[in-house]
Amino acid sequence: MSKTTIRDVAKRAGVGVGTVSRVLNNSPAVSETTRGKVQSAIEALNFSPSLAARRLSRGKTMAIGVIVPFFTNPSVVRRLQGIVSVLSVSKYDLVLFDIEKVNQRDSFLRTIPQRKMADGLLLVSLTPTDADVEQFSLANVPTVLVDAYHPALNHVRVDNIAGGYQATKYLIELGHHKIGYISDYLDDPFNSPVRDRFTGYKQALAEAGIEFRAEYHCEDRHGRFQAQQMTHNLLTLPDPPTAIFAYSDTQAIGVIEAAQELGLSVPDDLSVIGFDNIEAAEYLHITTIRQALFESGVQGAELLLSLMQTPTSEPQEILLPTELIARHTTTQYINGTF
Repeated sequence: MSKTTIRDVAKRAGVGVGTVSRVLNNSPAVSETTRGKVQSAIEALNFSPSLAARRLSRGKTMAIGVIVPFFTNPSVVRRLQGIVSVLSVSKYDLVLFDIEKVNQRDSFLRTIPQRKMADGLLLVSLTPTDADVEQFSLANVPTVLVDAYHPALNHVRVDNIAGGYQATKYLIELGHHKIGYISDYLDDPFNSPVRDRFTGYKQALAEAGIEFRAEYHCEDRHGRFQAQQMTHNLLTLPDPPTAIFAYSDTQAIGVIEAAQELGLSVPDDLSVIGFDNIEAAEYLHITTIRQALFESGVQGAELLLSLMQTPTSEPQEILLPTELIARHTTTQYINGTF
């Protein structure tokens, strides 16, 4: 049996397709008599209009595009949960675009606005270029960055410089002067916070009069196993660090595992601090810097919906604080002994 179409409804009601479309969209430009004929035809034919077609007829997709890198990353997942909590009770659907390569990023950021695939965009942990921002503007697509920054765009972000500073200063206050930092690649186009936390790390060292030692910084792809290898390299230096600040809690877990493999005790032989405060950090009692992961997703989605309703001329910034959570992987270091 063939599916009933809008043309079938128009034929039965004795009107044009455009009139049926106006009735479906509750247009006032239809007489009550004609509206009654169309509604009767719809009921008689048991016609169910395509939601997508109705949306497009209004010039809207009724969808929010969410572009994320590596959406299985625990911190990204938590931000997405915040976004979903807002959009699930809105009139908009969520369309997720996962990016794992630079060319994917460039393609998505170029084509999504041009093809009008979404009425608004949320970019999570992705910093757009000036050319990308121009595309958003030309396409008139409201855009909000979450965990990223561009001066011309609305954004919700954590103060990662302050967080990196806070983590390092805490280790210094515990008596550590030999502090390593393991991280993702600093030039990673998907990851602007890695550079901010590195900046905070160096600021805390400089403020305390501690010289930055390049050999104490290791960078690699994000992951627990990469963190293990970087930690092994640090701890086998002739003059190894007594504490390590890991860019993420996932990497902090790798740091702890590497130390244990080398027969070292955490925190008795090595203090470790992470960043994010994911569930695993709480379970493993890892000292960390809490950032507002869920809350950043919530506020990013709320800001975008607000801007779609009432655009503003000046970009809005929401800067969320970080918080030190002291647990069992850090301890005092005094006079060369723990």
